[in-house]
Amino acid sequence: MRETLVLNASFEPLATVSLRRAVVLVLQDKAVVELARPGLRLHSSAMELPAPQVIRLRRYVRVPFRRRAPWSRRGVLVRDRHRCAYCGRRATTVDHVLPRSRGGGDTWLNTVAACAEDNHRKADRTPEQAGMRLLRRPFEPSPSDALLLSVGVYDGERLPEWLAVPAA
Repeated sequence: MRETLVLNASFEPLATVSLRRAVVLVLQDKAVVELARPGLRLHSSAMELPAPQVIRLRRYVRVPFRRRAPWSRRGVLVRDRHRCAYCGRRATTVDHVLPRSRGGGDTWLNTVAACAEDNHRKADRTPEQAGMRLLRRPFEPSPSDALLLSVGVYDGERLPEWLAVPAA
């Protein structure tokens, strides 16, 4: 499970890694803990470490510019906060607004999170044909926003102001 955000030395989001990988980076002195999970600490016989939620690399890493966040089913569910785009209940599947059989692709703007019941009810039709209304329109998150969302950060109130996501 990828649950720790990795920041470059310049504080730009780079990736998400498992808690285990984050701890290894901190113990190897390659990263520092910028934000710890409240109330959770990791213990060993010789030391105690706060469980990191956000770590920052000590040295700057050059990365190629990424213009778009890569699409994935998990990414769509995270983007939509696991809420069905049709009814608002818990979503477990991804629905194609324009079905794949009609030329719709796996893109950020053509997919939404959906509960299994609404996905089945919509079937191989567009929302208009099925008489269903989208509660919110799909959007394409920036690469940085996609990383923050994947760590479970949905609003700026859980982050320090230096890392807050600007309002869209």
